[in-house]
Amino acid sequence: SVGVNGGVNLNSVSFTPSIKQNSLMGITGGLTARYISEKYFAMICGAQVELNVSQRGWDQLFEIPGENGEMVKDPTQTYTRKMTYIDIPFLAHLAFGRDRGLQFFVHAGPQISFLISESETIKGIDMNTLSNTQKAVYGVKIQNKFDYGIAGGGGVELRTKKAGSFIVEGRYYFALSDFYSTTKKDYFARAAHGTITIKLTYLFDLKK
Repeated sequence: SVGVNGGVNLNSVSFTPSIKQNSLMGITGGLTARYISEKYFAMICGAQVELNVSQRGWDQLFEIPGENGEMVKDPTQTYTRKMTYIDIPFLAHLAFGRDRGLQFFVHAGPQISFLISESETIKGIDMNTLSNTQKAVYGVKIQNKFDYGIAGGGGVELRTKKAGSFIVEGRYYFALSDFYSTTKKDYFARAAHGTITIKLTYLFDLKK
């Protein structure tokens, strides 16, 4: 089966030392190919590969004391780093259900990615009074453009006889690589993506 997919990413980055963040929304979409190999009792087994364009990154959270002394978001300061990748996940596909009708499935497997563009937005920040963490990020280009990790999730698929398959899926990507250099002489010990994806996929069978 082959088809197309599209959806939204909810992005954050695991930094050590940490950086407070808002969830950054991006889009994802591309091509999907799947091969169903065989059926073990009630479990349908196969493999799936995708070629996607995916927006990731992070949105730093700035806080100031509120009226009651609690910390609240500062709307006057903004720092956002947007990163666009080509993602290629290689997923095991395990499904349960009828050949035609509703199926529930899980996906899991490795993913590799290649950074193709990046941009940053800085507003309301005094560039002469940056912290060490900010100096390690602001204006610093991504150093490792190759990214890899593990993707997994699950969803629901409606398989029709003539119209193809309609799929709703939730997935999480956990990066094992760092996009900044993280040697002992570098500022960060970890700088890795974590992405929640909600997507829709349409597939049609090339061969039954």
